[in-house]
Amino acid sequence: MKIINTSIEDVKIVEPSRFGDQRGYFFESWHQERYIESGITSRFVQDNCSMSRYGTVRGLHFQLTHPQAKLVHVLKGSVYDVAVDIRVGSPSFGQWVGVELSEENGRQVYIPEGFAHGFCVLSDEAVFSYKCSDYYMPGDEGGVLWSDPQVGIKWPVAEPILSEKDSVYPCLAAIEPFRLPMYEAPGGGV
Repeated sequence: MKIINTSIEDVKIVEPSRFGDQRGYFFESWHQERYIESGITSRFVQDNCSMSRYGTVRGLHFQLTHPQAKLVHVLKGSVYDVAVDIRVGSPSFGQWVGVELSEENGRQVYIPEGFAHGFCVLSDEAVFSYKCSDYYMPGDEGGVLWSDPQVGIKWPVAEPILSEKDSVYPCLAAIEPFRLPMYEAPGGGV
């Protein structure tokens, strides 16, 4: 397994070791001890899976009082996966990381608590799988507008397919700070 740092310190790309032959391939998508040794210490409690068609953008989602770290990957097709730092006081507040994930490259992205997350489907359809460190709480969910011009995500689709909810989220600057997660500096300070 290889861990690749991104431009935001806490977001990591994971390349699991793949073993392939004429039959196909095998890889461990999660091995708690190995991931902990690599610095990914979240305790995951829920797995989710979605299927989406080309041009779909899902996100940018977060939970405030039940924040979720996520470990995401693609089982079929390809997506452009995005994590936005929405932690008030973070040195990378409002910055984003985008990574192409596909069944071919086998990559995963680890997104810690305090980030808004979304993805755009690049293939005809994609099956997207992710582990979450807390349970989905419908009353606790929030979101940032996928096309927020100040965040400036360079989505690879001009006219995405969106849910009604995702199309009306506010821009990050319009969200009151108490409705966003707080940054905790290494060592526990804010």
